[in-house]
Amino acid sequence: MQERDSETLLRSAPYALAGLRVLDLSRVLAGPWASQILGDLGADVIKVEQPGAGDDTRSWGPPFVEDGAEGARFSAYFLGCNRNKRSITVDMAQPTGADLIRALARDSDVVLENFKVGALARYGLDYESLRAINPRLVYCSITGFGQDGPLAKRPGYDFVVQGMSGLMSITGQPEGTPGAEPMKVGVAVSDVFTGLYATISILAALRHRDATGTGQHLDCALLDTQVAVLANQAMNWLVGGMIPRPMGNLHPNVVPYRTFPTRDGHAIIATGNDRQFRALCRLLKLDAMAEDPRYGDNAARVARRDEVEAALGAAIAQWSTADLIPAMAEAGVPGGPINRIDQVFAEPQIAARGLVQHMTLEGGTTVPVVGFPVKLSATPARYDSAPPQLGAQTDAVLHERLALAPETLADLRRAGVIG
Repeated sequence: MQERDSETLLRSAPYALAGLRVLDLSRVLAGPWASQILGDLGADVIKVEQPGAGDDTRSWGPPFVEDGAEGARFSAYFLGCNRNKRSITVDMAQPTGADLIRALARDSDVVLENFKVGALARYGLDYESLRAINPRLVYCSITGFGQDGPLAKRPGYDFVVQGMSGLMSITGQPEGTPGAEPMKVGVAVSDVFTGLYATISILAALRHRDATGTGQHLDCALLDTQVAVLANQAMNWLVGGMIPRPMGNLHPNVVPYRTFPTRDGHAIIATGNDRQFRALCRLLKLDAMAEDPRYGDNAARVARRDEVEAALGAAIAQWSTADLIPAMAEAGVPGGPINRIDQVFAEPQIAARGLVQHMTLEGGTTVPVVGFPVKLSATPARYDSAPPQLGAQTDAVLHERLALAPETLADLRRAGVIG
């Protein structure tokens, strides 16, 4: 019956994941980031929260948005990763509450959780317990360090993982310069990347499930993900034995690829090949450098980084940023300004791409959100429901999915099982 219902929804709704049922037990960022992506693409995401408290990030502010006469309040952090979800409040520590969650899992396609390793087994909500009642279930666990290994039991946060993964050792000003110290990235990238990898893995597991009829357990770890996305820096060590160091805005493998001071600010120069380098030199009236075989290819420029960047820097310092950026674009040289966040959202390109969407909270307050960044021609992302008030859909979901009568719901609320 569930498969036929999904097929009907897919025919009637322009959403890629219409009919997909996601039971989201996660909180904070990595898990909610993944479930928001699934919700944006059409999945029905049920966010299970603790009565009276909810997701930790509901209180992570200021800033906050006040919504409606009842004084509902949303943190900007929570608003950033919880749209297109329905919130129910269930106390899983009570046996009856755990029973309700198991009942919801019975006909769900995906369960997403980020509890400590083994924590959900005490409630019968671990993968093995839920697989026994739903063999088709895709069960995604997100932890700091994975389900096994010597650190498996340790709690993991983005900041900790940025340090342990080596990311902070390559971020910040060069050693020995003013302000040099290990530096985290300004966004919780370990969480966000893990949420992205979790989403990709969930979709791959659903593809496998649809072909074989069998679900599986996905073991996602922040540390694993952050090491994986060290990308070229990891390979510099694995292949070349080079231990990457913080280089500020320099690039370890490409020259010129950095910020340069202009007459009135800074500009990013990002030449990715020899043709772009020569075009930059001609724009800056450094024709001799453009033709000099000592700088003819990238490897040669890396070897002579200081002299190349000194010559370019002296020429770039004569330009204003506002003049240099369009001149580079005209010459085919990649580059751009360094915008503050307010300047980002004033960019005409951002407006043209529809990156800011507006959604209405349950109390009537309209809030802007950063939209889904990919344009799907046949199944665009949706903005149907704003981030929910805590437990706002508890009765509706439990009646719809489990056929619980109003009297039963009232009894459960009096017992503190639901909020």
